[in-house]
Amino acid sequence: MIEQRRIVRTALPGPVSAELAGRRRAEVSAAVSGGNDIYVAEASGAILVDVDGNRLIDFGSGIGVASVGHSHPKVVEAVTAQASGYGHTCFMVSPYGGYLDLCRELNARTPGDFEKRSVLLNTGAEAVENAVKIARAHTGRPAVVVFDHAYHGRTNLTMAMTAKVQPYKDGFGPFAPEVYRVPMAYPYRWPTGPQHCAEEAFAEFASRVHLQVGEDHVAAVVLEPIQGEGGFIVPPPGFWRLLREWCDQHGVVLVADEVQSGFCRTGDWFAVEHEGVVPDLVTSAKALGGGLPIAAVTGRAEMMDAPVPGGLGGTFGGNPLSCAASLAAIEVMESEDLAGRARQLGAILTSRLEGLAGSFPQVGEIRGRGAMMAIELVTPDGSKSPDAALAKAVVAGCAKRGVVMLSCGSYGNVIRMLPPLVTAFDLVDDAMDVLAEAFAEAVG
Repeated sequence: MIEQRRIVRTALPGPVSAELAGRRRAEVSAAVSGGNDIYVAEASGAILVDVDGNRLIDFGSGIGVASVGHSHPKVVEAVTAQASGYGHTCFMVSPYGGYLDLCRELNARTPGDFEKRSVLLNTGAEAVENAVKIARAHTGRPAVVVFDHAYHGRTNLTMAMTAKVQPYKDGFGPFAPEVYRVPMAYPYRWPTGPQHCAEEAFAEFASRVHLQVGEDHVAAVVLEPIQGEGGFIVPPPGFWRLLREWCDQHGVVLVADEVQSGFCRTGDWFAVEHEGVVPDLVTSAKALGGGLPIAAVTGRAEMMDAPVPGGLGGTFGGNPLSCAASLAAIEVMESEDLAGRARQLGAILTSRLEGLAGSFPQVGEIRGRGAMMAIELVTPDGSKSPDAALAKAVVAGCAKRGVVMLSCGSYGNVIRMLPPLVTAFDLVDDAMDVLAEAFAEAVG
């Protein structure tokens, strides 16, 4: 295992990374964005080693994928063993036990004590799209209700469900129909204050759906328990419960998009568990695969069985290598109590971020759960005006010091923290020291 310590030997990006960045401009579509030009050679735990020999603390985890850490030995062992047997047969053609084993794990671990089924897919977007297909097949209705600041993917349907135009939707329309957007319960920016947010946001949701869609036309309401790309927005207590009651009243499928928040990231196996609400369908991906691509939809058996035979599936969905990696990652999460570890990391992050906020009034809000934390940056004049330029400068300042941070948010003004759940506490403190240095430099 690579020593878990930050070491900066060259300017970042280093000379070899700079050479590869030049190749990228010549060989890769300019439409593929890049957070920085630091190229990775190897990784383990919470450390990335770049091609110039620098060791960086990874607070991005490949956008939440590497929750069990990079190259966890149990995941590597499982994938190696599977690859020595066979790599692909297509479950729909020549099935195998790994697919069944993973579905059993998903059925057991997602919220709810009812009978469940699962389907395995490739990406988070594909999982969300299939959840909509399942809801439509079950209800016989067309409409899908989503929220401001949502991010659900880059396919045509999930682009329609995603709120932000730049860069996800610009130039790619027309989009799939029968997708309706309502205001998000966003406590920090709710006009009458966070104390009124849950009830007023729900009232606005119910009114708009009634007037613009009609309850009897709605197949599904889809919401991230903590919005990811939209800015790590945590809905206020009670909002999910009101949605659950409304969906029950009107026969609507409630979908929890747990692609970024699932699998111990927030201190429970699934973030929606914090709300005390059981969704009908749960989508998962990212951390599920332990580093390999895989996704799933899990939910009520009668809903999952509603599509016609052959209506769900795909060539690579539930690939044997990805199933092996997922099963090993879940075993690690269980044996190493990574949900508990996420709560410990969250306590450290919250304490350090509160200290940062005490020094810099540009930190408008600290929010998140467990090891899914963020700060929203604003101008320090009390207006809550988003400061995307500051967020960009701070993220760049962290990168040049050897810490990978990610920005997000509809306004581009949120810095999010997604460290691997195995990150040593001293590495967290080091990364927070770097964040403070980058912040001080950025604000002058």
